[in-house]
Formats: sequence, structure tokens, C-alpha cells
Amino acid sequence: MAEFFNVLPPDEARAIWWAQVTRRVDVEMLPTHESLGRVTAQAIHSPEALPAFKRSTVDGYAVRAADTFGASDSLPAYLDVIGEVLMGQAAAVTVGKGQTALIHTGGMVPDGADAVVMVEHTQSFSDQEIEIHKPLASGENVLQTGEDVTQGAEILPVGHRIQPQDIGALLALGLADEIAVMQRPRVSLFSTGDELVTPDTQNLQPGQIRDINSGTIQALCRRAGAETQLHPIVRDQPDALYAALTEAFDDADMLVVTAGSSVSARDMTADTFNRMGAPGVLVHGVAARPGKPTILAVVDGKPVIGLPGNPVSAMVMFTLFGVPAISYLMNTALPRQNRMQARATVNIPSVAGREDHVPVKLVQREGEIWAEPVFGKSNLIFTLVGAAGLLKVPLNTTGLREGAWAEVVLF
Repeated sequence: MAEFFNVLPPDEARAIWWAQVTRRVDVEMLPTHESLGRVTAQAIHSPEALPAFKRSTVDGYAVRAADTFGASDSLPAYLDVIGEVLMGQAAAVTVGKGQTALIHTGGMVPDGADAVVMVEHTQSFSDQEIEIHKPLASGENVLQTGEDVTQGAEILPVGHRIQPQDIGALLALGLADEIAVMQRPRVSLFSTGDELVTPDTQNLQPGQIRDINSGTIQALCRRAGAETQLHPIVRDQPDALYAALTEAFDDADMLVVTAGSSVSARDMTADTFNRMGAPGVLVHGVAARPGKPTILAVVDGKPVIGLPGNPVSAMVMFTLFGVPAISYLMNTALPRQNRMQARATVNIPSVAGREDHVPVKLVQREGEIWAEPVFGKSNLIFTLVGAAGLLKVPLNTTGLREGAWAEVVLF
């Protein structure tokens, strides 16, 4: 197998990888109130207009705007009160010239009226007559039929990740039963290594290490909207890894293996991916730090990832490749990440042709946000604990000088 030193930039590696991924998850039906965070499988159109009738946006009096022309505190308009619009019912009165009807917020504007004057701009003159102290334009304080959405309009496009306000909009239109959404991608997670033991192991023996990568990657998968299956630790035996992956393959939409991705005598991950099926390994090595020896493969249209064993490298590389792949499987855009600009507190060295992702803390100095690197080796998970995010050193630079502005992707 060729060594990975002819590495590819992350964007190029991702493009090559995704070009071979044909897998997409299936569609399922869900009640609207259970669909938060899910992805629409088809466009949703409004079955009706909203509002379905003209309604008032204030408490006041429904009027003909023309009857209020020139009204002021010193020269009010006088209108006869002919009744009240009851809530939850069709208006039972018709407003004619020189007439008005009491109406409440959300009430149906009666026929003949085209505006609503706020109650604070009125004053009772007698039991059946009020003064209007402000002129109104036609349509003022009135929601028109279909002003929010018209019948047949597309309200949610295909591939849309459903937000809380979307659920409210669907319920307002009576779409409460079921909507079509993409299934959650099923991600199978494997950790390899003779030195690994399960996280609940007490009294570690010399040379043993608890497996933390599976739990970290599982958390990233769940936050991205996927379901996960944690598999038993696989020992450093090629046949054992091949058997474990092939057994899980049919029930998974993506497979992720941590460790075993470095070029060494014990490297078995890339060979196993190629053994599983075509096209196999597409990228072995990414121009990024940490995480250079990442493997990107496709087997029968499904994405397969080999992550470095070091916890920081595994988390950063899965954020760059695995999280977007979950969205890709659901045919939707990557969830919007929280990003901000901050200034580097120190010089940050890099190498041209490599994209660095540096854990940073955020501190405030004289009204500006500064990014303070948390330097540490990629096998130390606590490098990330307490960090606010990752500062990105662009691909074709040799680093950042102290005080330079840079993008920070927040955790």
C-alpha cells in the first residue's frame, strides 16, 4: 500500500470521497411534534391560507378607514357602536358608514370594516357612540387573509432541518399527524487496539488504555442527528477487523474505525477497507493537523472512515469529515456552526499546505475577543476540555502572528 505522505487538503479530500458515496437513508413518517431536528424528505405545501380570515391585531374598534379621515384630539370623528365581535365566532355585524364594532385581538374583522383603531385612541362619548382621535389607513391593524402564507405555497423545502418555529407553523396549518422525514443515519463505531479496554474498567494493568474515542465520536454523531451502534473493541488482527466490519455492514449507513490508520507494520485498517469492496480507500492522509493519517473510503456506496487513535485527532477529523457525512446521507446541508472572529494571543506556527486546527480558550481584552491556544499533544483528551473551540490556521499560510484575526469554530 502506498504511504500517505502525498496528502490532500481537507476540502479536496472531502470532494473526492463524497463523489463516490451513493448511499442515502430511507424515509419515515413522524408526528409533527416529534420531528424537531429531523430533515424533511419532501417539500411541504400549505393546505390552506393563513390567516383564514381577516383578523384584528389589537384591541379596539373595527371601522371604515374613510370615516376616520382628519380625526384628531381636537376634532375627533364620531361613530355609532353597533355591536361586538365575539372571539372564536364569525362576525355577526356589518359595519356601514359612520358605524363601528368593538373587537378584540385575533377577532374576525366584520364585513364593511377595513381597519381597526386601537382602544387607547378612542373615548366613549355615550353608551352607543365613541370618539376616534386618530386617522387610519385602510388595512391598519388588520391581518389580511393569506398574509402569513397563501394556500399551496411551499412552507418547508426538501432537505430542511426542522426548527421549533417550523413545528409551530405546521401545527397552525393543521399538519399535526405525520410528515415525511429522512431516517437518522445509522453509524457503526469500532475501536481497535490490543491496548484498549472498556471505559468502565477499573484497576488498569500496565500498558492498558480505556477506550474513549467511541464515546466521543458517538456524542458527535448524536448531536449531528445520527443513531449509533457501539461495537466491541477489535484486537489488532486483520481477520478480526474484517469479520467485525462485514458483520455490521448491512445494517449501517456509515462505518467508523478509530486507530490503525498510521502507516506502520501494524496498519490493517486501510487494507481491510480495500478487502471489503470497491472502490475502497480513496484518501489516505489529509493535509491537516491534528489527524493527518485519516482514511476515507467507500464500500458499495457507503462511507467508511478510519480515524487516528489519538483522541484529539479523532475528534477533530470526525468533526471535519464524519459530521458533514451524516448530513450528506440525509441529503441536507451541514447544520450551521457557531463561528466567530478572534485575535491570536501568541504566534501560532504552521506549515504552508497544511490546515491546522488549534484548541483555544476565549478571553476578553479591552473590548476584543482573543483566542488563547491550549497547546498539547493529540493523545491528551484534556487538551480539549475547557477549550471553547478550534482556531483554524488556513491551508496556505505559515502560521498566524500574535494579534492576527482568525476564525474560531465554537464547540
